Amino acid sequence: MSAKDERPVIWFDIDNTLYSTSARISQVMGVKIHGQEKRYKPSCASLSLPSPYYSEYGLALAGLVRHHNVDPLDFDKNCDQALPLEEMIFPNPAHRQLLQDIDRSKVRVWALTNAYKIHAERVLRILNLRDQIEEIVYCDYAAKDLTSKPDPAYYRRAMTIASVSEPSQCYFIDDNRRNVEAAHNLGWNCIHFVEVGLEHVEGGKVNKISEANGSAQNKDTGIQTISQLEQLREVWGEFFLGVDRNNLND
Repeated sequence: MSAKDERPVIWFDIDNTLYSTSARISQVMGVKIHGQEKRYKPSCASLSLPSPYYSEYGLALAGLVRHHNVDPLDFDKNCDQALPLEEMIFPNPAHRQLLQDIDRSKVRVWALTNAYKIHAERVLRILNLRDQIEEIVYCDYAAKDLTSKPDPAYYRRAMTIASVSEPSQCYFIDDNRRNVEAAHNLGWNCIHFVEVGLEHVEGGKVNKISEANGSAQNKDTGIQTISQLEQLREVWGEFFLGVDRNNLND
């Protein structure tokens, strides 16, 4: 029996974190989701935008499955898998170098996403980052009990999969404030990734990312906010190769 891996885990959200919101994937996805909701009429005819299920469950699909008997794998095939990702996102050498510079003797690097495994793997492959992510905890669309961020059960499931017993051993970055706050409430070390001035879609509603989405509200919670992934070298400098933590504190 192998020994338990005692290293903490850095959890990276994938969509709108490992690539910029400027790719506008959330906008295209919103159109596809709305199209699928119309396809499932009459059972989904009463749904409006923004989707109430996104607000309630953190994932519109979770509500559609629970209340409208939507086939989640068929939904995924016609939404996530139908996205022209190869035309929208591209490798960023700086992001690859950032992940390569994380000291794997000190910490594990995993992904934590609300997407299904097919989309998660596809995005990481296009971004040329798949080999830098050790494991992916994804939203299991085939599961009977579909859970996702920000449900606390989803974070506990991630800890179980990673064999992490202490929440303080989890370091998490996500562009969604609700997801970050939920993890923070469980005792995770969290960073909110905020690209101020860009637009993104949540639950079918277009929002402009502003300071109000990030630092202004995070000051009271102790959640740190960054606008560029490179800032992780400063915030979590102890996990990066060649970073002198004492110099960062001078």
